[in-house]
Amino acid sequence: MTSASPTITVLYFAAASTATGLPYETIPVPSEGLLLSSLPKLIVSRHPSANDLNHILETSQWSVDAEMIDDPEFVTLKGGEEVAVICPVSGG
Repeated sequence: MTSASPTITVLYFAAASTATGLPYETIPVPSEGLLLSSLPKLIVSRHPSANDLNHILETSQWSVDAEMIDDPEFVTLKGGEEVAVICPVSGG
């Protein structure tokens, strides 16, 4: 008996949405979980032709279930979460 892999929903805004061509996507996570700090590498691997995506994700902030995350090294995604990529905003 096998069950479907747990998934997260990743919301893309601004430059991240432009780079991926998506407003959001559902991404499977391993049953043991995935560190939020590992998510950018996984997203880049899913969008190899996305222009400048790695830089965009490196400079972005993250929220999980509408809560801003200060240190992605200490957040493990287990499945069911909504993760938002919050790109830097420029303006004057």
